[in-house]
Amino acid sequence: MHQTLTERVISPARNIDGSLRLPGDKSISHRYALLGGLAEGTSRFSNFSTGADPSSSLACVEALGATVVNDGKGNVEVTGVGGTFHAPAGALDCGNSGSTMRMLAGFLAAQSGEFTLIGDESLTRRPMERVRKPLQQMGAEIDLTDGHAPMTIRGRKLHAMDYTTPVPSAQVKSAVLFAGLQAEGVTTVREAVRTRDHSELALRAFGAELTRTVDSVSITGGQKLTAIEAKVPGDMSSAAFFLCAAALFPGSNLIFDDLGLNPTRASLLDVLTALGAHIGVINLEDKASELIGTVQINAPANGLTGTTVSGGLAAQLIDELPVLAAIAPYTQNGIRIRDARELRVKESDRIALVAQNLRAMGAEVEEFEDGLDVPGGQQLHGAEIDAGGDHRIAMAFSVAALRAEGETLIRGAESAAISFPEFFDLLDGVAQR
Repeated sequence: MHQTLTERVISPARNIDGSLRLPGDKSISHRYALLGGLAEGTSRFSNFSTGADPSSSLACVEALGATVVNDGKGNVEVTGVGGTFHAPAGALDCGNSGSTMRMLAGFLAAQSGEFTLIGDESLTRRPMERVRKPLQQMGAEIDLTDGHAPMTIRGRKLHAMDYTTPVPSAQVKSAVLFAGLQAEGVTTVREAVRTRDHSELALRAFGAELTRTVDSVSITGGQKLTAIEAKVPGDMSSAAFFLCAAALFPGSNLIFDDLGLNPTRASLLDVLTALGAHIGVINLEDKASELIGTVQINAPANGLTGTTVSGGLAAQLIDELPVLAAIAPYTQNGIRIRDARELRVKESDRIALVAQNLRAMGAEVEEFEDGLDVPGGQQLHGAEIDAGGDHRIAMAFSVAALRAEGETLIRGAESAAISFPEFFDLLDGVAQR
């Protein structure tokens, strides 16, 4: 079968073996880019994400007056504006990145001037009212079109507030904290389900003080940020695809060096352990408040069992749920996913696309408004997969294809570059055929 940039053929594998050092964590790279852009001085980052989304964050802070030097190999320097962004010459293009648009809105809400944030077709479909509402309550003036981008922000002098997030969202929490950094008083964000805390850790690394309780985080306005030097940990969300691939093959042995092991991101390791995979963590270190370590995974001799992912766990694993669903047919008892309605409003309707593509590969699957039931004990066959322009769908079904009978054609394979341009090369490197 012919392969192009937009299509990729995945052949079955007989095992997964090797070692990987993954590109920098996308979530952390976003935050370092944005905070470095606002801070005073020159921040230097190594192993910065090579994905298109964090590049959008770099481009936006550059348009706002920061100086960015990027060698394209993971080494990035950002000289910040010292607290005051400059009015851009035109609209700020966030590309496909919801993280860029939502979190940058928090910074701009307190800056003087008018800023318009735009994005690609996919980003324009994603909900933005969730970030406008709290920022307007703090005093900003923000216009949307039917709750979606383009987003026009007229920054104002902000006042602090106590805000409870209606849905678990690290991006909304971050936007409010970034606005609170520039507001008068103490801003508190409360959440029923603890979401990833990279913003809190990054703020501390850049010199801000925060107060954390079990279900809240508070920041005092008026604090200044100072440039840092940091190595970005390997991306756990990128590792998820390789972890799940290795879990499918008894006899597999895969090692990850310098992998980010933030407790709000490492729940996937617990789920894979519950499924029967053997996982070891060694050489745990603290770098710029983020945990980094070496992880080894071996698949169980008798195959994976089954599990349910719901409640707070579903919120913590929202990015990893597509690949868990994609490998579910190969488990003994299947995987049940609930409380994941947020998947409907990602880069695609991920619940619908996962169900559609599993059926294309011959699987039985039941779709619900907030999740999926994927029975175990099924054998998939090669098929044509529609990635729907969604990087995580393209990568998830590349993993499912490794155990399928026959070749699988991934249409829209180029979307993987949004978060992980090296994905297919690294997969070929550890898949034994």
